[in-house]
Amino acid sequence: MTALTSLVAALARDVPVQPDAETAREWARDELARPEYHRQPSLLQRVLEWLQEQLGSVPSLGLPDGVALLIAVVAGVALVLGILWFVGPVRRSRARSRSGTVVLAADDRRTADQLRAAADAAAAAGDWHLAVLERFRAIVRGLEERTVLDERPGRTAHEAVGAAALRLPGLGADLRTAGDLFDDVAYGDVRAGADDDRRLRELDQRVRGTRPTTAAAAAADRLVVPS
Repeated sequence: MTALTSLVAALARDVPVQPDAETAREWARDELARPEYHRQPSLLQRVLEWLQEQLGSVPSLGLPDGVALLIAVVAGVALVLGILWFVGPVRRSRARSRSGTVVLAADDRRTADQLRAAADAAAAAGDWHLAVLERFRAIVRGLEERTVLDERPGRTAHEAVGAAALRLPGLGADLRTAGDLFDDVAYGDVRAGADDDRRLRELDQRVRGTRPTTAAAAAADRLVVPS
């Protein structure tokens, strides 16, 4: 009985299946839903495929193999560099489109002097990345301590320099430049250096020595007078 069952099963496997129309449509839907039909090649894969095609056409160029191969490789490298050049600014512009990096976290209660000391220590160790970040934080915290800015944890660099520029209009451009530097360094797109720390140190001194306008005057400057 077991042998007979095996024989029947084997014959059943060899008999072609003739599905009805609905079953055939269901099988087609299942087949087309498989992931391999929906995978899209990445940009890098497309570049590599293009380069492979160019290399494959080398013999048809009529040039010596070494020269033709060199031309194809140089063209491929130039294409890759062009793509990287294009993608870099796009990535940075997307980063800039975000609200910005928080200058002082809610749990950071250091005073301006403590932040300056931290910046000095980082600069002495050659850690210009940290020195620039701490130096800018010291500027913002110093403005809060002088009540030029209200204390607001979670404020971004853009928000801080925008509000500070209203009270210190003569330093507005330099403050905005410092805010851009803070964002660039915090995002990791720009490598800070000794000159960056020096400029922020000088700006900190100028900010401390500048008398702010009154809040009422700053508000009046923001009014738009219709023509």
